[in-house]
Amino acid sequence: MSRNNNRKADELRPVKLIPNANKWAEGSCLVEWGDTKVMCTANLEDKVPLWVKGTGQGWVTAEYGMLPRSTETRMERESKKGQQGRTQEIQRLIARSLRACVDMKALDGMTVKIDCDVIQADGGTRTASITGGFVALYLALSKIMPQKKWEVLPITDFVAAVSCGIVDKVPVLDLDYAEDSHAGTDSNFVMNGRGGIIEIQGTAEHGAFSPEEYAELLRLAQKGIQTLIHMQREVLLKG
Repeated sequence: MSRNNNRKADELRPVKLIPNANKWAEGSCLVEWGDTKVMCTANLEDKVPLWVKGTGQGWVTAEYGMLPRSTETRMERESKKGQQGRTQEIQRLIARSLRACVDMKALDGMTVKIDCDVIQADGGTRTASITGGFVALYLALSKIMPQKKWEVLPITDFVAAVSCGIVDKVPVLDLDYAEDSHAGTDSNFVMNGRGGIIEIQGTAEHGAFSPEEYAELLRLAQKGIQTLIHMQREVLLKG
């Protein structure tokens, strides 16, 4: 099959992680992933939800949204029409993924809220949000580390995410919108720096896929996430 920009089946789109892209947020990262662009910010609050109070732990949550002209035709703001089910599902995925990499006891009494705002969408907005959201989270916790007097940063591992799918019967890594819109199978993988699986979302759009095809999608995801985590490390640990 032929892919946009002549990408190979196991090749990511060009990815840039731009840290500290927002002047005001405690941590931020602008993700440019092919033609998808997402602004991720981490915001710190000295309070926790009611169900976390008294547990000696903190909390990590997320909000996700698409700007009206992030797509080919203008969409209504969700603040006007009400939050959609897709939005709720994506922001819960982002939050679950990032909670998997944080020592909640170290956050005792504090909430980290990750905002992921899609500026431009061309597929993979949820995986870009998780990958960039981790960078924003890491930067925010690093900023307050002296104040909290943590001996180590309460990050247990790096986390990134990527999409894979079967397009024209070929398993491929990192679907753009054109590929995603007619993929036979569409899946999202969230993994940590040790290769552990945090979450997998997978759907057969036009008929079942085989265990062998699934194994190939997992292999592609592992390769892509290794590359993304290497990029995160370069951005966060340089110098």
